[in-house]
Amino acid sequence: METYGYNNPGNQGQYQQNFENRNYRSEKKLAAGLLGILLGAFGANKFYLGYINEGIIQIVLNICTCGIATVIPFIEGIIYLTMSDEQFDRTYVQNKKGWF
Repeated sequence: METYGYNNPGNQGQYQQNFENRNYRSEKKLAAGLLGILLGAFGANKFYLGYINEGIIQIVLNICTCGIATVIPFIEGIIYLTMSDEQFDRTYVQNKKGWF
């Protein structure tokens, strides 16, 4: 890494940490995203991530709205697939954010 005469030791650790985490892979991201897109009407992505209450709410919403609420897990599946693996794990696996 070229510093052009400016040396900031605080950035060196940050750069090294980002370089080491470059190959980080989430175990649940791909499956949760595809389940949200394909089987979201049944709350499959919620049940897969361990959100039992949210999965039941998703099923009830789909019954009450005659399937219109299927848009919600479809959008969630796209969000899951477009975010980074680290961000997905922090948000949905570690912090347990239930919706969006």
